[in-house]
Amino acid sequence: MAAAQGHLSDGPDDAGEEDSPSVFRQAVAGLQGVRLRPEIELDATPPPQRLAPYSYALEAAVVVDDEELADGRLILLHDPAGHEAWGGTFRLVTLVHADLEPEMAADPLLPEVCWSWLTGALEARRVPYAAPSGTVTRASSHYFGGLQEREPSTRIEIRASWSPAPGKPGAAGAQSVPDTAAHLSAWCDLLCQIAGLPPGGTPDAGIVTLPQRRGPHSR
Repeated sequence: MAAAQGHLSDGPDDAGEEDSPSVFRQAVAGLQGVRLRPEIELDATPPPQRLAPYSYALEAAVVVDDEELADGRLILLHDPAGHEAWGGTFRLVTLVHADLEPEMAADPLLPEVCWSWLTGALEARRVPYAAPSGTVTRASSHYFGGLQEREPSTRIEIRASWSPAPGKPGAAGAQSVPDTAAHLSAWCDLLCQIAGLPPGGTPDAGIVTLPQRRGPHSR
């Protein structure tokens, strides 16, 4: 399995700058060196502005035989002053999407199933978290005119955020750092699940996945 460390060390952000809080730098460092499935391509990307005083972002894709089956973005936010809605000083935000077979996307229980993939991935990794929220959206596309030869497609999208629980207390007066490595691993499990890959490298071998659309995807 590939390690994320080689991708993150040269990320286009200032997470390692001296003026950023030590607890935030440690949280970002926790994202480095995570062992990933070989199908996952992971890179740092510029984080959105104004969401929090400090932020760090990753983008990933699940690629099999040069076909992109799912992709997403994971953002780590930190506000040293704390945030009432977060219930702490850290928050993780994600956007994940993939194309599905139309008959599978028609399942009325699909939104609930997709949401359970996120919470299930965190629980399978035994990652403590709080205040989860988000949406699951599915959209169908039908093509006409010059595009009528394309098959109809259905896209599923998960937008979510949750607060990572603080890690073990540090030295006297030091803030505890959440286990961001475990959260990243759980998030990658979610990506593989929505991509339709069979379970592999996760503690819970009983996870159910949906068949994945296998047409070519532009990246």
